[in-house]
Amino acid sequence: MSQVSQKSQHIPRATIERLSVYLEILANLKAEGIEVVSSEQMAAASKSNASQIRKDLAYFGEFGVRGMGYYVKDLMQSITSSLGIDREWRAVLVGIGNMGRALLTHKAIPARGYRIVGAFDSDPNKIGTRINNFEIYDIARLPDMVHELNAEIGVIATPPDKAQAVAEYMLQAGLHGILNFASMRLTVPADVYVEYVDFLHHLYALSFKISLAKIR
Repeated sequence: MSQVSQKSQHIPRATIERLSVYLEILANLKAEGIEVVSSEQMAAASKSNASQIRKDLAYFGEFGVRGMGYYVKDLMQSITSSLGIDREWRAVLVGIGNMGRALLTHKAIPARGYRIVGAFDSDPNKIGTRINNFEIYDIARLPDMVHELNAEIGVIATPPDKAQAVAEYMLQAGLHGILNFASMRLTVPADVYVEYVDFLHHLYALSFKISLAKIR
């Protein structure tokens, strides 16, 4: 397992978000058998600009061949290694509603190196049932089972009013990374990292951009 470099810890969040797009482009190029790509080609595919791509990639060191571009395979390996995503990350999921069910059957998650290894809920009617080969466990077992499952990430897909209580279970289990789909801001210690997935924020951004375009 590689370690995230000290330099990578200071990469701007916007750059990390763009890197996910670059990795997708590189993966598609690799699948097509393309071995070398220029920053201009990546810019066209990502609807960015070549100078921004070169600046983003510079956080990881010197890459590319002058006059040619970047070796696709090598650049993918460098980015994934620097970001610590060149190995499998194991996650536990809490909340087996519509969102939770969708996550349990989402094929792209394991394809990108993330594996859900345990599913939990507090509903007696769901506990003990199976979805996509996952047995649904009582959330009360979460703190003990996290160690057994060797999980490092917690995923919350519960209603908002239950999210903080679920986070407390995850803290008891020693998890330091939480992906929260519930529209509720969590109170956690400083050494616990939370990422929020809120579709409304994206809808707000879209409506703003559309409204701004109409004004122009």
